[in-house]
Amino acid sequence: MRFGPATFGGRPRADQVGASPQYRDGRFHNNVAASVLPRGAMRAAMREMIFGKQVRRPTSPVPLVTPGAAPAEGLHLTWYGHASTLVEMDGRRVLFDPVWSKRCSPFPFAGPRRLHPPPVPLEELPPVDAIVISHDHYDHLDLPTVRQLVRTQEAPFLVPLGVGAHLDRWRVPRQRIIELDWDDGVDLGPARPAGGAGLRLTATAARHFSGRLFARDRTLWGSWVVESGDRKVFYTGDSGYFDGYAAIGEKYGPFDASLIQIGAYSPAWPDIHMTPEDAVKAHVDVRAGLLLPVHWATFVLSYHSWSEPVDRLWREAKAFDVPVAIPRPGERVDVTAPVSVDAWWQPLSG
Repeated sequence: MRFGPATFGGRPRADQVGASPQYRDGRFHNNVAASVLPRGAMRAAMREMIFGKQVRRPTSPVPLVTPGAAPAEGLHLTWYGHASTLVEMDGRRVLFDPVWSKRCSPFPFAGPRRLHPPPVPLEELPPVDAIVISHDHYDHLDLPTVRQLVRTQEAPFLVPLGVGAHLDRWRVPRQRIIELDWDDGVDLGPARPAGGAGLRLTATAARHFSGRLFARDRTLWGSWVVESGDRKVFYTGDSGYFDGYAAIGEKYGPFDASLIQIGAYSPAWPDIHMTPEDAVKAHVDVRAGLLLPVHWATFVLSYHSWSEPVDRLWREAKAFDVPVAIPRPGERVDVTAPVSVDAWWQPLSG
């Protein structure tokens, strides 16, 4: 069943999270102060959401691509929509923030509805080595998707501290849950079926918040570093811009590619989601090569136009000579030989 008390997840025990440097006074904190909704911003945001004239939905169907056979070698990225992305590194596969439901909501009858279907059924994904969750918001952690992945995949779920309590309540086997604090990492062994490079994932800092019901910040949020052999990819999760990106780049970079949140920004919440211009700065800070924007096109979570995030991102990337790939949902990107951007979204933008 999609809706019920379990949808909201579980509550972590203090002994599970209390040792974290980020945890105090009963909740997690950013290392750079962030306001979720500054005082006085709610009224203006609601007025714009209701009366704004932005084109927030595509004017015709979003073009989808069915990925071909998975490559055995190389570094490839497949964006399925919103933040859901598959990273393939010489046969190792990491699935980030999978959400396959029609709505990113605890309710089947309300909440943001998908603007396009998933480009591939969840059960048709190739076997993955890790399922990584950046934080516990509904557009990143989805109960029906998790339950199906428990049935169809064997990989562990890697989550920030406290998020394991949600998975426990959803009956994910405990041996498949790995919880990490910022700068904690885990090695997942050699490639399947044998040999090849290992796989290491590290949770890193972000500037955001958490919560699935009324209480906030009982679980941690984060960005992620994935490494296999000499290949590296960085994923921001959801985050406002902060100087932590330069520190991540210094400690873990350089990266072959970055997956960077570009959508759902607003002047009403400047600290917790990046603008497209912030995204380019973050990409440069972490010292990444190819930028692949995520967190746009699939759900209406702010009042900007549907295609504004990627138009602004593309313009800013060209200004700073940053290589960028903007694939259709389901289109696999070869990081070493990305195709030129063809602005496929613009005819859908009104």
